[in-house]
Amino acid sequence: MENRLVLVINCGSSSIKFALRQEGQSLPLASGMAERLATPQASLKWRAGEQQQESALADGEHRSAMAALLALIEQFADQPLSAVGHRVVHGGEHFTGASIIDAGVMDAIQANAPLAPLHNPANLNGIRAARQVFASIPHVAIFDTAFHQSMPAHAYRYALPNELYSVHGVRRYGFHGTSHQYVTNQASLMTGLAMGEGAWLSAHLGNGCSSCVVLDGKSLDTSMGLTPLEGLVMGTRSGDVDPNLHAHLARTLGWDIPRIEQLLNRESGLLGLSGLSNDMRQLEQARAEGHSGAHLAVEVFCYRLARSLAGLAVALPRLDGLIFTGGIGENSALVRALTVNHLAILGLKLNAEANTSLPRGIAGAIQNIGSPAILVIPTDEERQIAEESLALLDAPTS
Repeated sequence: MENRLVLVINCGSSSIKFALRQEGQSLPLASGMAERLATPQASLKWRAGEQQQESALADGEHRSAMAALLALIEQFADQPLSAVGHRVVHGGEHFTGASIIDAGVMDAIQANAPLAPLHNPANLNGIRAARQVFASIPHVAIFDTAFHQSMPAHAYRYALPNELYSVHGVRRYGFHGTSHQYVTNQASLMTGLAMGEGAWLSAHLGNGCSSCVVLDGKSLDTSMGLTPLEGLVMGTRSGDVDPNLHAHLARTLGWDIPRIEQLLNRESGLLGLSGLSNDMRQLEQARAEGHSGAHLAVEVFCYRLARSLAGLAVALPRLDGLIFTGGIGENSALVRALTVNHLAILGLKLNAEANTSLPRGIAGAIQNIGSPAILVIPTDEERQIAEESLALLDAPTS
């Protein structure tokens, strides 16, 4: 069947993001979110072309949200679904690619829940609800961590006793894999290379941020680690800090582990540095108006990003280009300019006019003559999930 349909689902503890994707199409037929689930305010918002609507959900549970999605799909789809693709945050070492969801896959997702306690249980709730409502359709799991399973041991191992890795799985896993995979594939096509070819640095910058180094379609290293807290400065996450900070705060302030986790995940990053906001748009405006905290937050964000990218570059035999993606990467000319200014050692040079005049949400090249490519590429994780789901269905079975 040509132009097959895939429903892409990203399920959280109180929300379900969805997109109805058609094979070969760059834009979804319909997309939206069921939010505030398990509350009396539960609602479903959706958009399809020029149409948009919001409606209440009767009991506000995941299964009723899925039933509402079924009715929506029947309204806009002219053929049955071929698959339901689910974003799952943590696949541990179990998964190196997309997997048809069965009891064994469900058990493995549950087994990895200690590595992503806020995400994997919510992902499982969505899978269970979707499999009840869409019972006759193949369900596919796409893991944020799977793309990074190509990292070599010298990149993913921590310098800790071996038992912590071999028995307890303590290692660097990385996240945002579908985004890094999608934009590096697009970068290959934009620069005249075959799909998946090239030596790339990728910066996914949103409220969560990560950098990645990709050679010929394989992740060689990335900034996030065992959890999404490691690495870059983010909206409210600290990124890298001294590992002994926990002990220091416990001794000097009497804080327990939950309090320290709250600090590092919810109160730090751009918000903590600026004392103002985790929203880069607000910080850029405040910076222009002379707010010292906003100025510091932007400078630290860009310097730490550049430092990460320069460090990741050691994994490459050459550099074909740097990619900016995510809400900040796609829309902040200031962040791109400040970051590239720190990367002259890699031969990267920005075309200031191209950088500032690039329309929001549009892919484009912003490098100067003689520089490796510097590309802005809007990410499309839902499209990547849909394409991987169909590719798995097409793969020969052994």
